[in-house]
Amino acid sequence: MRKLVLSTAVALGAMMAAASAQAEYTFALVPKNMNNPFFDQARDGCKKAESESAGAFKCEYIGPGEHGGGDEQVQIVLDLVAKGVDGIAVAPSNAAAMAVALEAAKEANIPVLTWDSDVLPENKDLRIAYIGTHNYEIGVNLAKLAMAIKPKGGTVCIQSGGAAAANHNERMQGIRDTLSGTKSAASPGDALTGQNGWTELQGCPLYTDDDFPRSVQQFEDIMAKTPNLDAFIPTGGFPQFIPDANRAAVGKYKDKIASKELALVVADTLPVQIDQMKEGLSLGQVGQRPFEMGYKTMFALRDIKDGKAAPTDPTYTGLDVCTPETADTCIAK
Repeated sequence: MRKLVLSTAVALGAMMAAASAQAEYTFALVPKNMNNPFFDQARDGCKKAESESAGAFKCEYIGPGEHGGGDEQVQIVLDLVAKGVDGIAVAPSNAAAMAVALEAAKEANIPVLTWDSDVLPENKDLRIAYIGTHNYEIGVNLAKLAMAIKPKGGTVCIQSGGAAAANHNERMQGIRDTLSGTKSAASPGDALTGQNGWTELQGCPLYTDDDFPRSVQQFEDIMAKTPNLDAFIPTGGFPQFIPDANRAAVGKYKDKIASKELALVVADTLPVQIDQMKEGLSLGQVGQRPFEMGYKTMFALRDIKDGKAAPTDPTYTGLDVCTPETADTCIAK
């Protein structure tokens, strides 16, 4: 009898294990590009969630190459739909183009979340929720840092990501609205032509397309052309993500930064960036929490697949505003 009970228990255990294996979900986390220290943190959050899920889901981290663009990312999402993954969390590089892939996901009944960057307002029905940064507020806080350094205003150059990246356009709008003191109708906001003393330099904004060496070269070119520039504001950490090149380029202007002749404030607060700020290569950083984005999207997709409530749309993951004076305490734990 005892052998029968043990045999039955073993059989039930095997059946439960098999059921568990069959019930495992595959969720894809799709960044704008790979080999990017910002998105690497989101990947780490995704993998942490996987390790805590007790086998309920696995995180498939997949995206375009280092210099991949919107078209490549769209194709990756279409491939994931064809593969039949159980859920997709994507940071659209080209918000308009991504709508095509998300239409396919919706038709296949695959739940989609956006993170870091959202779709266009008219396409929000193609995803369940956005989990990530309040991008407009990044711009607001970058502008506040610049205004504290340059209360009378001056010439400013904004450096952005891709022209079609909704998140960077929202940040640019936040910068422009805050510097001008006037709310614009839509992103990327109205160019500054003297409002509150602020004027955008001719030829700006600059678009990096997430090409880090290009972002450093753009800074060098602008400073060579306009050595008396009052403010330089990247909406992402692009140049600081290649620290040696950035140190070589910005190091020439450390005296201007220290004397506050040049208000250099940058988005994101990765450790490599905070180190550079401590070295005198910026006067402020406004950071996101990419680890939380990767982590929270995975559990949100599991809840959706399990028939639980979807996350609030939008779900904001918070910001960290850092200056050289607060560098050791400014990052939320």
